[in-house]
Amino acid sequence: MSGPSRRTLARRLESLADFAEPSASLEQYLTPPEIAAHICHLAGLQNDLERPVVDLGTGTGMLAIGAALAGADRVVGMDVDTDALALARENAGRVGVADRLDWLRGDATRVPLVPAEATVVSNPPFGAQRGNRHADRAFLETAREIGAVSYTIHNEGSQSFVESFVADAGGAVTHAFRAEFPIERRFDFHTESERTLEAEVFRIEWD
Repeated sequence: MSGPSRRTLARRLESLADFAEPSASLEQYLTPPEIAAHICHLAGLQNDLERPVVDLGTGTGMLAIGAALAGADRVVGMDVDTDALALARENAGRVGVADRLDWLRGDATRVPLVPAEATVVSNPPFGAQRGNRHADRAFLETAREIGAVSYTIHNEGSQSFVESFVADAGGAVTHAFRAEFPIERRFDFHTESERTLEAEVFRIEWD
């Protein structure tokens, strides 16, 4: 399907508001507009936006809204945090796609009542906080249950884990790329004003 260019998507997503009071335990970081634009543009090129899109742990709504801007007609953004959902709803209205999005409160690590055979997009916790280790695995398990295809963002060094998990599930990683993930200082334990992580992004076709 044809849609806006990656650059146009990124520019529109740059207007979305960040968390006012992010939660450290939920690892609430703004998904960089450039990464979201890359994912949603690729999803459009792969015709993955022609099926319903589900954003697990939507946060500010960056990926869900990006999918809508890129041409998806039906998008569900899911998050356990009601404040995050309120912010995501505001952000969707800010760029004029509120009519294409539904917001659902729920735990992304439990299989939600959402359209099956969906295209899943997600920026799961990287597991940096105590108690969140391997949090991205639980998100992948949910993606496997509800998704025909998924796009997920992981911490650097995750490729072997992701490929092994997907192979065991009978799926296949079709695209993988690195992306810079800048993080501004937002919590007391951050010692730098900004640092850049090297994230890894995977497109997975599930069996």
